[in-house]
Amino acid sequence: MKAGSKRRIGILLYYVLPLLCWIGLIHFSSSQSYEDQNVQPLFQGVNLDWVNQWFSWVSFQYGGTIVSLETRTPAAFVEFFLRKGAHVFVYAVLGVLVYRLAKQYLLSKFWAGSTAWLFVILYASIDEYRQFLHPYRTGLVEDVIFDSIAGLLGILIFIGGARHSAGH
Repeated sequence: MKAGSKRRIGILLYYVLPLLCWIGLIHFSSSQSYEDQNVQPLFQGVNLDWVNQWFSWVSFQYGGTIVSLETRTPAAFVEFFLRKGAHVFVYAVLGVLVYRLAKQYLLSKFWAGSTAWLFVILYASIDEYRQFLHPYRTGLVEDVIFDSIAGLLGILIFIGGARHSAGH
């Protein structure tokens, strides 16, 4: 087998396939209704008094609603942050996977990172638009911004980690 063929197969297996699987996971997840993803029932029987004790002061607007313990149950309040934490993780990983692929073709970290971040922004926008069209979901501009920042954070941490590990 020629070296060029081995390189293409390696790129497909180690860069493209994980990215496509991750995109598939995001697509599947965002195609589900909120009820299918609701984790609040897992909190039944769990003492969430600590949430009121530690976070009663938290109140902010997100997606046209107030997020606070005055407007949500402790379980719904915790679930909001779990869901946003999942967004951070999912889109940070997406950013890293796209960066890794882009870096195979673009020598500059800046251009690979910029390309990856642009992809994350576009994908988050398309994904939220799909959710907007879904009868049991809501597409939010705030989520596009949140996901885009999460993707950038993942890219920057990955680049910083790669730079740090290369120095040792």
